[in-house]
Amino acid sequence: MTTQRLALKVGFILARQFTLSAFANFVDVLRLAADEGDRSRPIRCSWRVISATMNPVVSSCGIPVQPDDRLGDPRDFDYVVVVGGLIPAIETLNPDYIAYLKRAAEANVAIVGVCTGAFILHKAGLMEGHRCCVSWFHHDDFLDQFEDLIPVSDQIFVVDRNRLTCSGGASSAHLAAYLVDRHIGQAAARKSLNIMIIDEAQTQENPQPGLPLEFTTSDKLVRKALHLIRQNVATPLTVVQLATRLKISRRKLERHFSEALQLSPAEAGLSVRLSVARNLLSSTDQSVTRIAAATGFCDASHFGKVFRAREGAPPDAWRNARTAQAV
Repeated sequence: MTTQRLALKVGFILARQFTLSAFANFVDVLRLAADEGDRSRPIRCSWRVISATMNPVVSSCGIPVQPDDRLGDPRDFDYVVVVGGLIPAIETLNPDYIAYLKRAAEANVAIVGVCTGAFILHKAGLMEGHRCCVSWFHHDDFLDQFEDLIPVSDQIFVVDRNRLTCSGGASSAHLAAYLVDRHIGQAAARKSLNIMIIDEAQTQENPQPGLPLEFTTSDKLVRKALHLIRQNVATPLTVVQLATRLKISRRKLERHFSEALQLSPAEAGLSVRLSVARNLLSSTDQSVTRIAAATGFCDASHFGKVFRAREGAPPDAWRNARTAQAV
């Protein structure tokens, strides 16, 4: 076998209680792009988990990962990827990692924040002047910690010069595919995603399947309420329950929604649920009955009536029309 120069070298730093799926999705894209078929030899690219202590790092689901190497020269890698997870755990990151990341930045090594890895990069002072992608689920957590910074929560990943961030989950695979495309080629990126049963590569502009984009507001209370609505889309909260969770009166909540969005909380909640339903109809093969249940409707008939009143067509017809447009 002819030895090939590695086109892409990636080092991973795993925060305590990191998100295993985000890490695994990223690594598997690299693994499948590195060799023919799924033989997994690191021929075109390599990946290593680096550590300050070499102790196993336990993920948020309890599964540990054993590091490969100690922290060394960050210039050994083209990218250093920081995989975050549970927010309380990233508060106690070993300071040796922060020092290593700062050395990487000084050496102009590209740094990637995956999931709440973006929080770690900000805490290290490495995102100054850079745009940053954060999951809609953690949008308010980010604002609570970094008041003067507005994260991007309507894209699956963001590339801003030598800082790359993504929302985690499946977006990790798409960001990894972006790197494979850049350094190895489009064919290798497509191959990885196809084997992982991901239909096609998504660009950074693809929206996160979260809140409707029209719900942009500077009102922190409304933003928190919207994210609570999104987190409970399958079992919708009443306006009273929403106000109770936010520790405010119903009247105050309704006033903020009226001023910020010209909508009631109930109207906004329905819009969020229908937005999720549209995303499921257009991006999955799930049945209308299953989508109705996933978005908090009592049955498919009720969902169909509400959807038709908003979209001008029943769910199945709307899906078919979207599919025909894409062909």
